Amino acid sequence: MDWKEVLRRRLATPNIGPNKKKSEQELKDEEMDLFTKYYSEWKGGRKNTNEFYKTIPRFYYRLPAEDEVLLQKLREESRAVFLQRKSRELLDNEELQNLWFLLDKHQTPPMIGEEAMINYENFLKVGEKAGPKCKQFFTAKVFAKLLHTDSYGRISIMQFFNYVMRKVWLHQTRIGLSLYDVAGQGYLRESDLENYILELIPTLPQLDGLEKSFYSFYVCTAVRKFFFFLDPLRTGKIKIQDILACSFLDDLLELRDEELSKESQETNWFSAPSALRVYGQYLNLDKDHNGMLSKEELSRYGTATMTNVFLDRVFQECLTYDGEMDYKTYLDFVLALENRKEPAALQYIFKLLDIENKGYLNVFSLNYFFRAIQELMKIHGQDPVSFQDVKDEIFDMVKPKDPLKISLQDLINSNQGDTVTTILIDLNGFWTYENREALVANDNENSADLDDT
Repeated sequence: MDWKEVLRRRLATPNIGPNKKKSEQELKDEEMDLFTKYYSEWKGGRKNTNEFYKTIPRFYYRLPAEDEVLLQKLREESRAVFLQRKSRELLDNEELQNLWFLLDKHQTPPMIGEEAMINYENFLKVGEKAGPKCKQFFTAKVFAKLLHTDSYGRISIMQFFNYVMRKVWLHQTRIGLSLYDVAGQGYLRESDLENYILELIPTLPQLDGLEKSFYSFYVCTAVRKFFFFLDPLRTGKIKIQDILACSFLDDLLELRDEELSKESQETNWFSAPSALRVYGQYLNLDKDHNGMLSKEELSRYGTATMTNVFLDRVFQECLTYDGEMDYKTYLDFVLALENRKEPAALQYIFKLLDIENKGYLNVFSLNYFFRAIQELMKIHGQDPVSFQDVKDEIFDMVKPKDPLKISLQDLINSNQGDTVTTILIDLNGFWTYENREALVANDNENSADLDDT
């Protein structure tokens, strides 16, 4: 008999026992049991497959909650052991010296000037003798990556050794940063990075002159650069990979060099002179000495020629406390204005210029800001420049996809974002742009005079 017919009859049969009729839920349960039984018999061979599904490995492990102290401690200890093991896998100084000795011993003549070379055959021999830790570096892929135009098919021993050193340094730094990754998710929060830099200060000879009372301001200054450029969405965390990929960590660790030139220190945001300069500017602007900056105080920044309209937008969009700006917000402002060619800085300024929050600048937006430039020109006794001329120049420079709108991406792609933003927010910047040809001519004349003397 067909199983469907059996099921139909079974369900149609009155199920009245000696006591009372079964409930509706019991009937549904019985129906499901029968269906499962007959379906399994009909399909056949499904039992083993169902058992296999039960063996799928677990792929998600939730993070322990704050009150699960034991689980948190277990996770922390596990991560510490893992990082220690990874650290032991790296080459130490003695092993690096041994590697250099082996490379030098197996160099392949002739030398190029004073640079020793090695061919692929000797490269593999060194790899066999260098030990298991070095195995990852002695591959055909690495050799090919460093192979350039040598007619004998060799690579530079120095370039290879520098490559190994760089890789070891990256792994060491990755492990060092991961020790501060409290969440263990591969990123650092602001407090994590602050702790890292604070503990790094004693290891940087160029910061020996800093007073301990200034450490908190130095750490704040250093951390802001990382977060301003690497956290554009302001999530409050940065991937460790992004920190390693950018040049900021190199700039910071450059302060280990005791003989770092004065010029290098002045251009390095993380140097003591740079941090003291930025903080000193903040203190000089703070005329009422309340630790915060008002709009009037900020108006004296730089050449004191920024328009009131732009400053209004700064205080409308940026985080303030009772209408005043703290040091952290000031650092974002400085980083944006000092790095106007960078996408993160242009994003900061673009948000201020986009008064209608439409995601683009139109003729109205440009006119809104340039009118303030025209008013300042009148105050300083200069003849105002026609907005139509400036507007046409801006659109010619940017060449936006939409001829009536300028998006942030248009500004970035044009490589003229710094010029455009300067024209709209700063009278001195606009005057410099407007008289650029005359200024270049004067520079050339001065250079010629110096050459004559």
